[in-house]
Amino acid sequence: MSGFVFSEKPISIESGEGVHLSSEGGTDYLDFGASYACTPTGHCHPQVVEAIQEQAGELLYVQGSYPVKSRTDLHTRLAALAPGDLENVWLCNSGTEANEAALKFARSATGGTKIVAAKRAFHGRTAGTLSATWKPKYKKPFEPLLADVEFVTYGDDEELEAAVDDDTAAVILEPIQGEGGIHPAPAGYLEAAREVTEATGTALIFDEIQTGLGRTGTTWACENEAVGGPVTPDILTTAKGLASGLPLGATLCADWIAENAGPHGSTFSGNPLVCAAANATIDVLVDDDLAGNAAEVGDYLQTELESSDVPFRDVRGEGLMLGLEVKRGANRVLRDLALEHEILALPAGRSVVRLLPPLVLERAHADDLVEALSAILSPTPEQ
Repeated sequence: MSGFVFSEKPISIESGEGVHLSSEGGTDYLDFGASYACTPTGHCHPQVVEAIQEQAGELLYVQGSYPVKSRTDLHTRLAALAPGDLENVWLCNSGTEANEAALKFARSATGGTKIVAAKRAFHGRTAGTLSATWKPKYKKPFEPLLADVEFVTYGDDEELEAAVDDDTAAVILEPIQGEGGIHPAPAGYLEAAREVTEATGTALIFDEIQTGLGRTGTTWACENEAVGGPVTPDILTTAKGLASGLPLGATLCADWIAENAGPHGSTFSGNPLVCAAANATIDVLVDDDLAGNAAEVGDYLQTELESSDVPFRDVRGEGLMLGLEVKRGANRVLRDLALEHEILALPAGRSVVRLLPPLVLERAHADDLVEALSAILSPTPEQ
């Protein structure tokens, strides 16, 4: 039964460097998935590797009640990087844990019980986050889950306002829905969520597990004008690429949340080794302006895709978080990309090819993808 929770790909990966992964058979693959956005600095960035090696030689682990430099430094970096005044940081091991903490903090700080989430949302696989996740296939085997959760149509201001009342603890939203098919928030939607939650004393949570840390062309997607930013939530969650692929999540909170949050903890919260990787990751993201590169190369890639001869149903997203809605099944396209063109990408449902490459991607790599998709999907003269 080992490994039964994963559907293994027929490619055994041995090493990685930059935007490429290499198989045990010696094939180099251009990585447009970054393992669900987990390697924003590219594979095995030397600055991140050096930080991990240095920390490993000094201290691998000590419980969170003892101050450790790498953990303290990461708290400082994240507080400085946070939008608005979200300077309170809780560290954990994954995105779902970050969201689980966010829901718990919201309930304890507000005294409410109700959670409002969006249709198509994906917030994780723990019991609490599954309750706020839309797709039935993820939830049904584990029901009953939290009962007091209401789902609203993503982007519908009026439906959201009608759902939020004085007993609502939290509204949790992705500024761009990832697993749900790469759907950016319509203009004004995040601001509408901010207004209704402030009016009712509800905590507004932005799930930036996948969108954060420069991926959409700004440090946080909620700052991106293309999705109606800047809007500052009460709680923001991040994970995925925070430590360049090592397991780390973070929940960033406003003072009123932190001061009223109930007790919470995690044995491996703020592991020194992982914190060292995160500090180096943030340094690379900031010093090399990877958000700026994501904006520039992402805009170039989106323009090239839209002007190509490939009959996409839609090309949507921001920065280097793009969804390509195709007429044939997404998994067939992904198979052909991998086997015929040595390019790896991801699905987001049955008909959307999801692009989440390392943020060090260059225009030449974008050209390679467009050329490969054109070879696979362009109509033949007979069509």
